[in-house]
Amino acid sequence: MPSSYRIQASTGIHRGDREYQQDQVLLMAHPYAKGCILGVVADGMGGRSGGRKASDQVMLTARQLFERFEPSHEDCAHMLRTIVQDAHTVIRLTAIAAEQEPHSTIAAFVVLPNGICHFMHSGDSRLYHFHGAHQIHRSKDHSYVQALVDRGDITPDEADNHPQSNILLGCLGAITAPPIEHHVIEGLQPGDTLMACSDGVWHYFSSQELGTVLEALSPREASQFLIEKARKRAQGGGDNLSLAILKLEAATAAD
Repeated sequence: MPSSYRIQASTGIHRGDREYQQDQVLLMAHPYAKGCILGVVADGMGGRSGGRKASDQVMLTARQLFERFEPSHEDCAHMLRTIVQDAHTVIRLTAIAAEQEPHSTIAAFVVLPNGICHFMHSGDSRLYHFHGAHQIHRSKDHSYVQALVDRGDITPDEADNHPQSNILLGCLGAITAPPIEHHVIEGLQPGDTLMACSDGVWHYFSSQELGTVLEALSPREASQFLIEKARKRAQGGGDNLSLAILKLEAATAAD
């Protein structure tokens, strides 16, 4: 990581109003490549144990492949794509063996030592890139409601409260191969914030609200605030919540 900025990061997770926790979140530094960081959110689906098995598998696969990743000469996009594909394969095998239907989303980012960042997602867990309070990029959900927006059938505002907002068009563990969307940030700067989160978080906030919170608060404070505010707005009907936040700040002489 270039010496011109330092990193603050945090995760948050809450069961919400659901009986079981099926979300999982991971934020880890590379074992020896300084400045190389992985963030992953997985939203498991499929009954009491099926969804948790699926999100656990995403985490296990991500951790194993990231630990073996050589950022100096290996393709980061290929590594992320392999995480998605390998986790999908194992989840499918679990479904056959256990007669369950486990599925999971994934939203993952990798910050490389040279300041380049890769996003990759499948499903409706999201990735955000803010500079200050301004949204630079947001991943596009693989969902029925997003398809309606893309076709012009409904507006983005109408999508926020659509009764079929939970219907996915693709994810890990489905019969068809998971859709995979890749995005690259060519150079992170001081003032940039990255966030991966499940729909239990993003469903309750506009991009403007998220940007304001992420600019004003530290990652740890923002994680706590967003979970607490989402819980209040859910009014007793909230999903599992998970998020990973990474914030870049200008380095000082003391750093």
